[in-house]
Amino acid sequence: MNQSTLKPASGSRKNRKRLGRGPGSGLGKTSGRGEKGQKSRSGYSRKRGFEGGQMPLHRRLPKRGFHNLFRTEYRTINVDRLQVLAPGSVVDADALQKAGLLAKGKAPLKVLGNGDLRVAVTVRAAKFTASAAKKIEAAGGKAEVIAG
Repeated sequence: MNQSTLKPASGSRKNRKRLGRGPGSGLGKTSGRGEKGQKSRSGYSRKRGFEGGQMPLHRRLPKRGFHNLFRTEYRTINVDRLQVLAPGSVVDADALQKAGLLAKGKAPLKVLGNGDLRVAVTVRAAKFTASAAKKIEAAGGKAEVIAG
């Protein structure tokens, strides 16, 4: 095989649109922007949620309750999901993620107490519910709180 003969797969590379290059190109004169109007002008950029001047949906809906901007979102797992782990293992968010038991993300881990646990494992998480910690320790494991 010769490197000079290598080519990308057909259809994987497209030529960019060359706007305003005459009527024969199909994108001449108005360059695909149509005729008049705000979108045809240079420098146009629409704000998120803009509805053409109509009152946007996020302002039409009533605001209810208190929305804490500084709340901490947690990735959660129930103790019954820990049943498949090897006895005596030490697990944290990364280990659970690699095992396919926890969703991807950077949010800290919280262990919830739903279900039963019969395997002794050491679990390291940012938070535990009281029932989760009790069930882990009843099974012979440890519930270690780490900084989230």
